Amino acid sequence: MNALTDHPPVALITGAARRVGATIARRLHAEGYQVIVHYGRSSTEAEALVDTLNQQRDDSAQALQADVRDTTALQQLASAAQARWGRLDLLINNASTFYPTPLGELTESGFDDLIGTNLKAPLFLTQAAAPALRASGGCVINIVDIHAQRPKRGFTAYCAAKAGLDMITRGLAVELAPAIRVNGIAPGAILPPPDFDGPPEDWEQAAAAPVPLGRTGQAEEIAGLVLWLAGPAAAYVTGQIIAVDGGKSQA
Repeated sequence: MNALTDHPPVALITGAARRVGATIARRLHAEGYQVIVHYGRSSTEAEALVDTLNQQRDDSAQALQADVRDTTALQQLASAAQARWGRLDLLINNASTFYPTPLGELTESGFDDLIGTNLKAPLFLTQAAAPALRASGGCVINIVDIHAQRPKRGFTAYCAAKAGLDMITRGLAVELAPAIRVNGIAPGAILPPPDFDGPPEDWEQAAAAPVPLGRTGQAEEIAGLVLWLAGPAAAYVTGQIIAVDGGKSQA
């Protein structure tokens, strides 16, 4: 995308204050997008990212807060994102909660949280954003997980939520065609879990061991695929879940 066009495309990235979401926001911004950085509780990180992006290009980034488990807040988020620059071209459903829920310790509140952030929110936010995306001929990219198809011990509720997001991606691709394309990215081992408190090299060594390519992934590799899926080279691609996992899902 060219930042100098009269109407730069606008992207809304949920959970974009930190980690992979922030990397996606920075990459899209560098390619000329105006970016809406959604956050839940990470206000300091979101505002710092937006300040940095606006210093690079004036009036090109905005932070918006919303609890993605609240469907009313999602409707408001979609409306505010579209109103900011009068359009919405790309929705990236990245916000997620991730933690173990071994059988015997699973609570209803934990189940509701994991389903709410990973499954319910992407569906209802896409529904809210669909009119604006239809008007722009835009697209949706859902961040799924390779464990939507490969169970992870102790994470059954999370895996079930991501499996649902896998099907939502495929179903919405049919339902929203031909105006809106919908695809998914299923990352493998990209970053240590947020609660990992050991040396990063210990996580990387353990995580890379079962990966055919022999290494962990990089957040930039997810961002690069987002850019491709949103661009003209992928104009005939919809309803696909693309794994970025170094071949782990095939091993």
